[in-house]
Amino acid sequence: MSARTATPAATKNKTGGLLATIANNARQYGIVGALLVIVIVFQILTGGVLLKPNSFVSLIQQNAYVIILAIGMVMVIIATHIDLSVGSLVAFIGGVCALLMERQGVNWGLAIVISLAVGLIVGVWQGFWVAYVGIPGFITTLAGMLIFRGLATVIVGESVPITSESFRGIARNYLPNVLGWWGPFDGLTIVLGILCIAAFAWSQLRKRARAEKVGLVAEPMSLTIIKIVIAALAIGFVTYLLSSSGNADQGGTPVMLVIVGVLVLIYNFILTKTVFGRHVYAVGGNRKAAELSGINTKRVDFTLFVHMGFLSAVAAVCMLSRLASATAQVGEPRAHPTQKKAGMEFEMDAIAACFIGGTAVTGGIGTIPGAVVGAFVMGVINQGLSIMGVDTAIVKTIKGLVLLGAVAVDIMSKRKKS
Repeated sequence: MSARTATPAATKNKTGGLLATIANNARQYGIVGALLVIVIVFQILTGGVLLKPNSFVSLIQQNAYVIILAIGMVMVIIATHIDLSVGSLVAFIGGVCALLMERQGVNWGLAIVISLAVGLIVGVWQGFWVAYVGIPGFITTLAGMLIFRGLATVIVGESVPITSESFRGIARNYLPNVLGWWGPFDGLTIVLGILCIAAFAWSQLRKRARAEKVGLVAEPMSLTIIKIVIAALAIGFVTYLLSSSGNADQGGTPVMLVIVGVLVLIYNFILTKTVFGRHVYAVGGNRKAAELSGINTKRVDFTLFVHMGFLSAVAAVCMLSRLASATAQVGEPRAHPTQKKAGMEFEMDAIAACFIGGTAVTGGIGTIPGAVVGAFVMGVINQGLSIMGVDTAIVKTIKGLVLLGAVAVDIMSKRKKS
């Protein structure tokens, strides 16, 4: 059938209806919608404080560790594993990094490299037990949680303050103001925002064109345009907040945001565009079928925990820079969740972010952008309730209810489809 004689039904089948496409992706769009609703609610409840420029930067800096850990956790969960050790590992590696700088006089840059190496070694250790000995990830990382919490307590003791201003600047500083100030706004941040909008629009149009080229069902052009417009508005608003943030000395794009953004882009590429990423989804979807198709499932499991160890080390460095002190004990019982020390309950925040972001409890389904959205949901709840002066115990209760609701929605949606 030629293009001229194609029936309307054939054309509809090729491009997909707008409402049908939205319905098929209701879970993903629903997560973003929920985040938007939560932001609006807390913006009202906090009297507009939540989305002030410096408050927004604080939200990013305080929740960077959740996003970094969630990047690795989502891959682990997709492959039907779990990692309960990341919080203790953050405490242990943070202690190692602090001791290297403050007790051994190691340059802060070299201390970071050594800390990342320690994270990789721990990932190899845990990956070996899971992949090649066959101990379930839950048990292996539960043991790791106890081992590394104990080691952190032994090596750190009460506290190791960080004196290096350069190291502490990782969490506090902004990108250099190389383009100057455009009125009250940072020029570099505005340029980066424009580039992000252009990159998103290009990626959506390219994705649709490639689907049509190979004969797959492409989403309606109207939906593509809607997504681009909404993304442009969101990115534009974030750009406005960032470009007008800071203090008398510096402002604009926080260094922490750059670190998180680079990690998200790299790992999203790994998970969606590489053979290893396809193997992760295959293993999570049906491990037995993956083995029969020739996938080395042991190598996949091993590599996943190595990545998780590396990302835990990155999170440890970022958190140590923010807290400016290494400690193996939790903070005061009534301290705000973002002031928790030494990775206490970090694994729960990362796991919750993944499930809230649409990762399936049974594995095989999940995305890194979804986990990032889930992390921001947790972060906005933390930040909003903190501004309102809500007790930490109530904050935990609300976060638990949000997690329970997200998983319940996932399970019920699967039942309806079946």
